[in-house]
Amino acid sequence: MRKCNRCPKQATLHITEILGEDQYEELHLCEQCAHEYLYEPPAGKKPTSSATAEESDEAEEFNSRECPHCGLRLIDFRKSTRLGCPHDYEVFAEELNPLLENLHGDTRHCGKTPRRLPQARQQQSELARLRRQLQNAVLQEAYEEAARIRDQIRQLEGL
Repeated sequence: MRKCNRCPKQATLHITEILGEDQYEELHLCEQCAHEYLYEPPAGKKPTSSATAEESDEAEEFNSRECPHCGLRLIDFRKSTRLGCPHDYEVFAEELNPLLENLHGDTRHCGKTPRRLPQARQQQSELARLRRQLQNAVLQEAYEEAARIRDQIRQLEGL
């Protein structure tokens, strides 16, 4: 068992930070030190320029946008990772499209085709062709031919 790198307690969290190629740093921290390390800015450091008041206002406005149909806000989506209605795709398109491209490789759902579908489609087109032939045979009063076609149709429908 290792001890925390910052205090004498037992380490419960082990972090490996990759600093560069073939360079890494291992940290072993207790619960309290891990919380401070992960969630609190280091002492003596000022917040970076990205945390200015203007940008925090923009971020608040960005997260407060909401869908007019279901009332879902972007911040709610980020917490739950679930959309409220189909209109959310349009309302939050700017934020969702990069995410969808990253996850699925595209922003448009293509779906899947069942493995048996090609055979089923082929069978359906064959049945339609045989029914047309049956109709023509009956119109031409070729009853023996019509009976043969009828048997083929029954055989295909039985599969």
